[in-house]
Amino acid sequence: MDHKLVSSWYNHHTSVPQSYVQPPERRPCNAVLSTNKKIPVIDLGGQDRDDIIRNIIISSEEYGFFQVVNHGVAKDLMEETLRIFKEFHAMPPNEKVIESSKDPNGSCKLYTSSGRNVEDVAKYWKDSLKHPCPPSGEFIQYWPEKPEGYR
Repeated sequence: MDHKLVSSWYNHHTSVPQSYVQPPERRPCNAVLSTNKKIPVIDLGGQDRDDIIRNIIISSEEYGFFQVVNHGVAKDLMEETLRIFKEFHAMPPNEKVIESSKDPNGSCKLYTSSGRNVEDVAKYWKDSLKHPCPPSGEFIQYWPEKPEGYR
């Protein structure tokens, strides 16, 4: 598995494998972009809950994404979380695989690309780590132990 991870070979090759090359009609350079529009900002600290929900729905429908402000998550926590994720993804591929495959049921796993095996469709250039995170904490024993602080 570790030899299939994008992170295990992207520094060792000078070109993108053909299976990851998007056909010309699907490449971003063909997208029509509007420079007049700005990314919607949703303020969760607002007083009107109905207005917040309405803005989330409109932003999702019109843009497909939005920025959230005043969400109550401390900046230090967000920075530490990003640091840990960067450290995890910088680990050698074989270590990432070992750290990510402790769940015998496979609900916690590291995988590459989009998982699509359709011959005529290009794969996405990504490695993903998936693990459930319910409030009960029932899967935490399967989460990576490295880097320290991940759990």
